[in-house]
This record gives sequence, C-alpha cells and structure tokens, in this order.
Amino acid sequence: MTKTALVCGAGGFIGSHLVKRLKREGFWVRGVDLKFPEFAETEADDFVVADLRDNGNCKAVIDRRFDEVYQLAADMGGAGFIFTGENDADIMHNSATINLNIVDACHKRNVQRVFYSSSACIYPEHNQLDPDKPVTAEESAYPANPDSEYGWEKLFSERLFLAYARNHNMTCRVARYHNIFGPEGTWAGGREKAPAAMCRKVAEAQDGGEIEIWGDGKQTRSFLYIDECVEGTLRLMRSETFAGPVNIGSDEMVTINQLAELVMQAAGKQLALKHIPGPLGVRGRNSHNELIRSKLNWAPSASLADGIAKTYPWVASKVAERQAKSKKN
Repeated sequence: MTKTALVCGAGGFIGSHLVKRLKREGFWVRGVDLKFPEFAETEADDFVVADLRDNGNCKAVIDRRFDEVYQLAADMGGAGFIFTGENDADIMHNSATINLNIVDACHKRNVQRVFYSSSACIYPEHNQLDPDKPVTAEESAYPANPDSEYGWEKLFSERLFLAYARNHNMTCRVARYHNIFGPEGTWAGGREKAPAAMCRKVAEAQDGGEIEIWGDGKQTRSFLYIDECVEGTLRLMRSETFAGPVNIGSDEMVTINQLAELVMQAAGKQLALKHIPGPLGVRGRNSHNELIRSKLNWAPSASLADGIAKTYPWVASKVAERQAKSKKN
C-alpha cells in the first residue's frame, strides 16, 4: 500500500526539496503553503494553496491519517527580516498559530508521526558571544535566552509538539536546523539567508569591485547544504527511539568573511569587502553534532565549498535573468 505524507510549507525552499525526496521514495505527497514553489514546479501529487493560520484550512488539508506529516511552515527569513525587530509580532503570532493548528489537527485525525522544524536560533545569546567557541549542544538550550522573538517562538513550539507527544500518544520529532542553503532558495528581497545573499552580491559585482558585508565579517556560522538537511530530517523522522530536539547542521564553522572568499572562488572573482552596519544576530554559532552521531549514527559531512559550488551557478543564473529583464524594460 502506498505511503502518504503531508508537507506543510511545501512552497518553501526546504519543503519543496523534501517533497521531491519523498516522491523519489514512492510516497503519495500532499503539499500545502501560501504559494507554489517559486523556482520549480512542485512534484507533490496534490498541492493546496492555503493559509495555515486558519484552523479550518488545517482541518481541510489534514482530512485523513497520513503516515508522515512534516511541519515546516513558518513566518521566517534571514537576518534582515528576523533581527530588525520590526517583524517580531507577525513572526510570533503567525508561526505559533500555524503550529497550534497543525499539531491539534494531527492529533484529532490520529496522525501518529509528525516532524517539527525548529531552529538554531533557540540557543541562548550568552552562549554565542565568543565567535570562536559558541555553545550549541542540545542541552544548553536552557536556561532559555534566545536572541530573537523568532527563537522564542521556535522554543515554545518545540515544547508544544513534545507535549502533544506525551499527552496524546503521538510520535513527534523535533530538529533544530542550522542555516540551510542550496539551489531554489530565496536569493533576494530581504528574507534570503547569508549564503544566497553572498552569492547574489558576488554575481552582481564586477571582477575587481567590492561587495558589502554586514558588521566586521568576523562573526561565525555554519551552513548546511539542502540535500543533507533532507537526509537528516528523514532519519530523525523514522527513528523509533529518538525524538530530539537535535541539531541538523554542519560543524564546519567559518567567518562571514571566509564565506565571502569561498563564494568568490566559486565565481572566479576577486572582490574587496566593504564592512557596513547591519543586523547581525549572535556573534558565533556552529552545529554541535555529538548527539545526532550517537543517536542516529549519522551526521552531515559535505563541505561548505562543495555546497557553494552547486549553489553559486544557480544564483548567478537568476541574477543574469533579472539583469536581462531589466535591460529589456
């Protein structure tokens, strides 16, 4: 009998890639989002354009018992969206409402297996002040002190899903994603993450020119290629004994300046870095992967350079398309 899956947030970057993987595995897949995927046709068997903040919509899409439900839908974006403070109320209200609706609809349809995508943004700000030694082991999440309202909402929703698991005999799995990137992700408009933004800036610049970097560029991060994110997600979802929360991220930590250098290498360009004020988030963050190795006998291993080598040409092609269109107009 064909297995069925529901992907909430299937119009987004990670969700659309997850749909493709599930289809390759032979699942019948329903996707739901406010919009269709921006850069490729959805591969979902059934795609519903719906606002999951509306409880009626959630009940309508969860109209049966799915074998697997993936809840990735959220109001989110990069640093330019999350850390300005201007979007805090929307971020908390929209994402919390979606999560409350989805988990309760799953419970009432007797859906047994649900995945929730949390974020590295839940980790305490005070543990990420040293760019060389950030602390992101899973148990360090408490006492809680995220650096953004986005992080606070994610932490609440982790507890929400795990509470439903305890009280209603559900199997809920929780992962903390660390900066996922790759082709077909948002690359312009203010919600893009650092790798896509860097690829865009480098693609737009003339060789020998300069690009702008927020802050001094010495802040550290790790970035995970999309294929490994999907692999880790499925391994956690299908674990019989381990619920999480667990980090799904790379432990290859780089400065933002080093990220820029990797993108320049992929582009074959030499550019100057102009450091300017801008929203930064924490000073340092990296994925701590001991728990995922011990519980799932797996951890991400692809290099950042390999991921950038696959991502830069895609972003550069989008930049070229936009430039060609603007010349016509």
